[in-house]
Amino acid sequence: MRVTSGSAFGRLWAAYAVSTYGSWIAFGAFPLIAVQVLDSSAFAVSLLDAAGLAVAAIIAFPLGPWVERRAKRPVMIAMDLVRFLAMASVPVAYFVGLLSYGQLLVVSVICGTAGIAFTAASGAYLKYLVRGDDLLTANARFEGTSWVATAAGPPLGGAAIGLLGPVVTILADAVSYLLSALAVLGIRGGDVATPHDPAGGLRGADLLGGWRFIRHDRVLRCLFLNSVLVGGLIMATVPLLAVLLLGEYHFSAWQYGLAFGVPALGGLVGARLSARLVRRHGRYRVMTVSGWLRSFFPLGLAFVHPGTTGLLTVIAVEVLLITCMGVFNPIYATERLRRTPSDHAARVLSAWSVGGKLVQAGLMVSWGALAMVTSPLTAITISGVLLLATPLLLPRAGWAPEDPGAHDHGDRPIRRWSPGPAPAAGRWCRRPAARWRCCPSTTGCRRCAGRSCDS
Repeated sequence: MRVTSGSAFGRLWAAYAVSTYGSWIAFGAFPLIAVQVLDSSAFAVSLLDAAGLAVAAIIAFPLGPWVERRAKRPVMIAMDLVRFLAMASVPVAYFVGLLSYGQLLVVSVICGTAGIAFTAASGAYLKYLVRGDDLLTANARFEGTSWVATAAGPPLGGAAIGLLGPVVTILADAVSYLLSALAVLGIRGGDVATPHDPAGGLRGADLLGGWRFIRHDRVLRCLFLNSVLVGGLIMATVPLLAVLLLGEYHFSAWQYGLAFGVPALGGLVGARLSARLVRRHGRYRVMTVSGWLRSFFPLGLAFVHPGTTGLLTVIAVEVLLITCMGVFNPIYATERLRRTPSDHAARVLSAWSVGGKLVQAGLMVSWGALAMVTSPLTAITISGVLLLATPLLLPRAGWAPEDPGAHDHGDRPIRRWSPGPAPAAGRWCRRPAARWRCCPSTTGCRRCAGRSCDS
């Protein structure tokens, strides 16, 4: 399938774009409201994000099998409408003088739960729409859109907050979910859903199916551990950066938005380069190098200080970090979808989101408490030091990308060695504790999977 803007993929891309732009225009709005309107502490700001993530992840735990058995477009539309109503309640409560910290927590939980279901449905639908090499191109377009929205959204949101207050950006975010639902509604064509056994209900094995699949695939397991830890350690510092820059260093709202908006252009550059780098250097090498670099640069935030040079330090660190993430993320997302069969996609993506949000929630609470005991800057520095160890969890050389659908009927995928020179007929393959004869062909047998042979 050719990826074009006029296809069903184009409408899915448009839905993603409009909701992403809305979310980034409202970037930091909840922490700003908590700090400036409700006068919350650093721990309360961290708890706001953490509690929303944790409770949403727990509620969303059974959503993977539920999404998997239903057509994906109606699920996406319903989740967009739920998020629209939840977000729209915040400005309404603010204008009538009833806004509270508890309402922010409830809205955060509702939007987080709906977001997990939407991500699972949209990922499964993307795998259904786009096949083969186009999948990396599609993921790169999503990634590029995300970083453009990240570049434009915070400065626009910061300006809007400075002129009209933070609730205006939340209203814009609510409207973006409504527009996303309309874009998905306009998609025509087929849909995908796993057949449902009417005799059986939702079983415990169904709830754990996504986790079990990730655990049995070595590459997915490594990518999962790496991604949730990197994402958790980075996201744990976001509320602390808000407190540090806005509270202690007295940066204005537009400076705060600029510090996280301009660097996102590096993510666009990285996303545009991702496919080219893979064609030239190979998926494993590009993913490994960019994965190492994205874990190295956050330590630079330890040198942030007040004033213009401090602002430039934040921008420089974020440019380097986000450029590497722009290269890494499309490769990682494509690898995850390629190694997951269509009838497991929603379950795996849901389990992945739940795990990531639970880790983020735990680390946010821990880093909020750490900031209270020490200082926000010290907690940010400790996060940067711990990130240096996360690349050790990346997949090692010798594990090839799976072809789509190259799995058993059960949950355990078929492991394949990465391709080397084609084995000569009649030679022997060597593995620890195993030795067998290659089939007499120039491409190798399935069991050898093309691994180099030694005579």
